[in-house]
Amino acid sequence: MSRINTNVGSMLAQRVMNQQNTSLNQSLERLSTGLRINRGGDDPAGLIASENLRSEQAALNAAISNAERADQVVNVAEGGLQEINAMLLEMQSLIGESANDAGLSREEKEANQQQIDAIMQSIDRIASTTSFQGTKLLNGSFDFQVDNLNAGVDELKVHGAKLGSNEMDINVIINQSAQRGGLVLDFDGGLALGSGAGQDRFAIELGGADGSRLFEFASGQSTADMATQINSFTGVTGVSAVASGNAVVIRATEFGSSNFVSARVVNDGGADGSISVLSGTEVDAGSEVDFSAANSIVRGDGQDVGGFVNGQAARGDGLNLQINSDMLNASITLSEDAAGTLGNLAVGTITGGGAKFNLGPSVDMNNEVRLGIGNVAARNLGNSSVGFLSDLGSGRDANVVDGDLGKAQDVVNAAIKEVSTLRGRLGSFQSNVVRSTINSLGVTLENVSAAESAIRDTDFAAETAEMTRSQILAAAATQTLGMANAQPQSVLQLLG
Repeated sequence: MSRINTNVGSMLAQRVMNQQNTSLNQSLERLSTGLRINRGGDDPAGLIASENLRSEQAALNAAISNAERADQVVNVAEGGLQEINAMLLEMQSLIGESANDAGLSREEKEANQQQIDAIMQSIDRIASTTSFQGTKLLNGSFDFQVDNLNAGVDELKVHGAKLGSNEMDINVIINQSAQRGGLVLDFDGGLALGSGAGQDRFAIELGGADGSRLFEFASGQSTADMATQINSFTGVTGVSAVASGNAVVIRATEFGSSNFVSARVVNDGGADGSISVLSGTEVDAGSEVDFSAANSIVRGDGQDVGGFVNGQAARGDGLNLQINSDMLNASITLSEDAAGTLGNLAVGTITGGGAKFNLGPSVDMNNEVRLGIGNVAARNLGNSSVGFLSDLGSGRDANVVDGDLGKAQDVVNAAIKEVSTLRGRLGSFQSNVVRSTINSLGVTLENVSAAESAIRDTDFAAETAEMTRSQILAAAATQTLGMANAQPQSVLQLLG
């Protein structure tokens, strides 16, 4: 080369050296930060994908934290309910002890009553003080609010619902009426026995959900007397009777398929008449069995109410309809009239309430869980059918000094069932919703993190090799630049 104004070789060496230094600096940055993508220019598409995955990671971490917090809230509520359950069992023991009337003095009964009063005060205190970060858990703060409750609904308990920002109407379609099991004992012209041996009495065994009893009636005894005799053992059998002319109508005391009336004529005494099965208010055609042929058991079964709640098939149990779907978990106890009438029934409108948890990465209805926790004060434990726990207080009709101990026991049994059912729902929420959600979210977080790492993190093995290559090439480019800069000096020899 004999031209010196433009050193093309030097320019080429400078460009290559700059490229190699840029590559070396990029490798050093990636190795020092641990990230393959440090700015948008490193990989625009990869940056977008990794930032989206980072957003998902943040949402998943928040969802896991929410689920763990929900588990802690339920643990606190469960602790209070566990203590209430223990006190109810103690109350049950005191009622049983007080029933031993001949072996207990009045002073001892009054002492038992004082303990029951103290237990109810403790239950109220636990209900009003059990809290999580100042939020009361068992005083009804997390119960659902329902407006426009239908008069045909005796009790509505909403255990869970997905409301979002809207209200929810509860509508029922009843397609099967609730019925009590029933039989009709029809004495043709009254109870007239024969005159032969063994015909001095009419003996029949009647049974129900609670037990059975053998009844014996004399010739000429009125159906009203028979009904009275049967009703005196209602607490033993679970059936009651009313006289209707020359017939005695016997029904189960409760509605539902588990409540029935059975009859077996042990000795017809020569009496004329028959047993027929009742279906609702009508006698089943073809069910009539003569007394003389009724050695086997004739049985009339009850029927559970059946229907749909908000378009979902509901489970019937007596007068109660239960629905447990993703959108609604509720128990609806209908009045006798409502449960016996087929058709549509507008139950009411859920306007809000419930303990709301967001257990997913997205803030929407799909990831929303609302858990209903009612007020567990003594005045609310029990039900409208048997009574409430406050009825056991001093001077109330179910106190243990001079009150109805049978009612007291029924109320405590209902309260124990209510508290244990609530504990079971909370336990199911923890086990089947919260903990399974934490496990699922944990697996998703691992996979999302792995995907984000594959896109954004530095592969140290590959990047170290790239840095070594860049170092060698940068050194070679530097040496080549020196040679290119020295080459024009050979022109000086031509001037010598």
